[in-house]
Order: sequence, then C-alpha cells, then structure tokens
Amino acid sequence: MPDPRGRVVPMEYTNLGRTGLSVSRLCLGTMNFGPQTTETDSFAIMDRALEHGINFHDTANVYGWQLGEGITEQIIGRWYAQGGGRREKVVLATKVYGKMGEWPNEQGLSARHIVRACEDSLRRLQTEWIDLYQMHHVSRQTPWEEIWQAMETLVAHGKVLYVGSSNFAGWHIAAAQEAAGKRNFLGLVAEQCIYNLLTRHVELEVIPAAQHFGLGVIPWSPLHGGLLSGAIRKQAAGEQARSASGRSADALAEHRGTIEAYEKFCAELGHEPADVALAWLLSRPGVTAPIIGPRTIAQLDGALGALDVTLDEATLQRLDELFPPVGQGGPGPEAWAW
Repeated sequence: MPDPRGRVVPMEYTNLGRTGLSVSRLCLGTMNFGPQTTETDSFAIMDRALEHGINFHDTANVYGWQLGEGITEQIIGRWYAQGGGRREKVVLATKVYGKMGEWPNEQGLSARHIVRACEDSLRRLQTEWIDLYQMHHVSRQTPWEEIWQAMETLVAHGKVLYVGSSNFAGWHIAAAQEAAGKRNFLGLVAEQCIYNLLTRHVELEVIPAAQHFGLGVIPWSPLHGGLLSGAIRKQAAGEQARSASGRSADALAEHRGTIEAYEKFCAELGHEPADVALAWLLSRPGVTAPIIGPRTIAQLDGALGALDVTLDEATLQRLDELFPPVGQGGPGPEAWAW
C-alpha cells in the first residue's frame, strides 16, 4: 500500500513479547473513535488499516467517555459485524479497570469486575474472544491470587487468550509474574506505557522488567499529544493541532526551544517529525508496536512513513542530545549509580 508520498511501505510484523502471536509494528489506537471521529470515518480508518496490513487494534471499555456505555467498543463491534473476515484478521486488545458505573464494584480489578467487564466488552465488541485483555492500571487493593484466578477462568473459557498490563511500574510486573508463575499461568505478555522522546522514564525499570519477563512493550502517546508531529510548523501554517490547547499547549510552551530544534533537525534529515519520533520508538529495545491514534485516514496513511525511516548512530546520538534520557541513560541502577 503506497503512503501519501507515493512509496510502497510494506508492513512489518513481530511477535508479541514471548508469545507466538504475530502483530504489526504499528498498533491502531481507537480512543478517538466516537468523541473525535464519526462512526463512518472510524469504519473507513479500520478498513484502511487492514489494507496497510495493520492487524493490531487497541481499545478500552472506558473509551467514548460516557459512563458505562463503551462507545468506542460498540463502534468496533459494529465494524466487525460487517463480516468479510474483519474480526478474524485483527488481534484485538481492550482493557479493564476503569469506572463503568456508579456502584463500588463497577471498577477496579476484583474478580467480580474483571469477569463482568469482560462479558460486557465481548457483547459490545460483538466477538467471542479478546486476544489481549489488559489491566488499564494496577490495583493496590486486589491480591494477585484473585486477579489471576479471574483471568485463568476467562482463558479457560476461551474468552481471553492473553493478558497484558498498562501503566504498571517495573516492580508491579515482577510481582504479577511471580504470582502467575506459582500458578503455572502464562501471566503478562505485554505492557502498555507512555513512552516517547519527551517521556523516557520507563527506560529505568519498566522496559528492563518487560524484557526480563518476556513482555512486549506497546507505547502509548508516541507523539506526546502531537508535540512531536511538527506542532510548531503546523501552528505557523495556521493548521489545527492537538498541541494547541490544554496540557499539550503547556508542554509546548515548556519545551518550545527543544521542539524547534527537533523540527529543524528532522528537516535536515528530510523526514517528517512524526516519522522520526515513531521510527525512534521502533528502534528501541523491547518495543513491539507504538500505538498510533489517527483521527483521519490521512493521519493513518502518514504514519506508515515511519516504517521507511532508518536512524543511524549519529542521528540517535543527536536525538539523545535533544531529548536526554533520565540520569545517565539506560536502566537503573546504572542510570543513577556506578
């Protein structure tokens, strides 16, 4: 499938962590489906993603941001219902944890909520199984024995195939895997975390833990809310950008000098800033697939350019200079001690 610049960019695939499951190196994020992107346009984006060979889709039961409705999951479910092998071709990831009702047991990671939330997601998604069921956040109130018992039940019934985490600390991953190992259960196979040139703290312990235990890393916000997609150039051209308001605007004000230097460097390389940011993530150890969250087909098409970018050592060194890693770089404790 050609990208907007006329090049044919073949999709690349890799295994999800230590599993035998093959997923595309780019993951389609669906958080905009409903709130920002109409159902018709969402369908078109998902169809185009398949044309590109993107077989990895990420969502969550809370997306759509109407309490208990699961608007985004419903949109995806109606897309699957059109048939044509849509569901069979897709590796579907969704999440559990967030508040889905006003009563106390309608959130979190209790066994009751995990099982009930899974059934609700399956109904909205109009599917019989979830490929990757992710805990959207760690629960400090629920013992791992309870969590794994619930997940084992879902796996035994064929409703969930793999389990993942999101926004976990490194020690949470270690604790989860220790508890799963005692039950002879596969445990976690993926960790979804914020990771981009501007946000690199997961390099200290989360990514080393994921690599040690065989989890694929799925970065969210790979462009830091649009800041790494040419935000300053777009503002100068009068284009609307995500970085124009809210927290992104505050972050742009804070990092404006760095972003200006970054956009200049990308221009010297002859690549789009978003392509460089995604290519950098694709080059990082342990990363399976950055999550791209297009609002339009044009944004989806544009993301494929990252697969055609190769960053040499000099370029990677310059990016480290522009966006320094935490401490001395690399994992802890070396990042802060000898």
